[in-house]
Amino acid sequence: MNPLIEACAERGIRPIMARTEKTLINMADGYCRATNGRKPAVVTVQSGAGIENAFGGVAQAYADSIPLLLLPGGEDQARHHTPTGFAPLPPYAHVTKWAARINLAQRIPELLRRAFTLLRTGAPGPVMLEVPRDVGAAEVNEPADGYVPVRRTRGAGDPADVGEAVRQLLGARQPLIHAGHGVLWAEAWDELRELAELTQTPVMTTMAAKGVFPEDHPLSAGAGGHTLHGTAAQFLKESDVVFGVGCSFSAGSFSTPIPAGKTLIQITTNERDFGKAYPVALTVLGDAKLVLRQAIEEVKRQVGKDLRRNRNGVQDTVRTTREAYLAEWMPRLASDETPINPYRVIWELNRALDKQRSIVTHDSGNPRDQTLTFYEAQTPRGYLGWGKSTQLGTGLGIALGAKLACREKTVVNVMGDLAFGTAGMDVETAVRERIPIMTVLLNNGRMGGYYKYMPVAAERYRFNQLSGDYAKVAKGLGADAERIERPEEVAPALKRGIAATQEGRPIVLEFITKEEPVYPAAVSLLS
Repeated sequence: MNPLIEACAERGIRPIMARTEKTLINMADGYCRATNGRKPAVVTVQSGAGIENAFGGVAQAYADSIPLLLLPGGEDQARHHTPTGFAPLPPYAHVTKWAARINLAQRIPELLRRAFTLLRTGAPGPVMLEVPRDVGAAEVNEPADGYVPVRRTRGAGDPADVGEAVRQLLGARQPLIHAGHGVLWAEAWDELRELAELTQTPVMTTMAAKGVFPEDHPLSAGAGGHTLHGTAAQFLKESDVVFGVGCSFSAGSFSTPIPAGKTLIQITTNERDFGKAYPVALTVLGDAKLVLRQAIEEVKRQVGKDLRRNRNGVQDTVRTTREAYLAEWMPRLASDETPINPYRVIWELNRALDKQRSIVTHDSGNPRDQTLTFYEAQTPRGYLGWGKSTQLGTGLGIALGAKLACREKTVVNVMGDLAFGTAGMDVETAVRERIPIMTVLLNNGRMGGYYKYMPVAAERYRFNQLSGDYAKVAKGLGADAERIERPEEVAPALKRGIAATQEGRPIVLEFITKEEPVYPAAVSLLS
């Protein structure tokens, strides 16, 4: 075990233990997102097996730029470089901003200061400091009260670059603001809304940024990842200028593709992302909040303070496009078929929750793809989207961490049966640690959507089929649990589930659903 756990407990810091290191890292991830990094998210694991098992969770945090601090134990320094001991610094260098070892107890303040400088400055990401056993046991004579907490530092954009970005935005025939995770980290949601309203520009968000712009706003085009809201697809197809702020413009299976022929403007704190996947016409290096404020003032300077252009009725276009998209999908969203259509569950969840007092996250696969475009997020961090790495079971830990950070909110984890199989034992963590979240489990008995990738294996060997009564498993772990099989039971079950969490009890609602291999896929909508 890591001696930091007992040392913290002696000082009144409550340690939280999960069943697996991956879930523990995911909990710190969720805690960090829910607090927007304002409170340090710190994880400690033991040397050897602990830090070996933690790799997947840290890789997930790195993929989504989560600034958490990992303090693993380590072997005595005299045993370093001895086969076959695990040396974490080389592999973890690939999934952290910085991976280092505390080699002297006297250097603890110095190295922690360096760690927190990296956590609070520039592009966010995890940091690891290994604590060897002999260092952790050493006596330090210097008083610890000399340590001064690191302040967050930010940088604004080059005024000339901001001015040119605004000129292109104002001169566009049909611009679209593409808001990424960096807008959330910068807490720039007010500036984003002000710029959108000032210039009457529709806003789409990435999966990680969902909620940074209220999706009930007249200029909201919705979110996109592996799936894409129909309104965002329409504006992305028709736009001539895509104004990217706090985004990496990544290209991959879980990022919305940018059609060819667009003029791209990119504002980010991480120069690593400039032009990495698409040709970018103009880049601005700076904090999203500061650069957006610069842009707002530049708009007023260029065209006057009273600009409220409607860009040929853009709000009307947003509304009619959104209504048409919803009408197209309503047969699934309101379906009365049995087994239950999973879209019906998402739709009823969307209606059941108080959006101002709720946090929703998804898991990998179908739950992500079906929830992203139909759950309407209205507040920053009211939806915790993740997924440039797509490890099954991550959403459960993220929900647990978010609930620890926001006790007053209803926290919901939407997952599939395959994901439950990878992380379900941590329902017991929710019970033991008194973390009352609601898990919405969509059980279709399948690896949803995988048949098309492996039809022979599926037909001949049932390779895509799963089984299990997960409500019984959850009950056996001490949680409240229900199994729901009919569509008319969906809304009442969700109401009971929300009530259970408000009374302090974690609950698993297992909905028996059909496999629904129809998705609002980004590629098909943009073709």
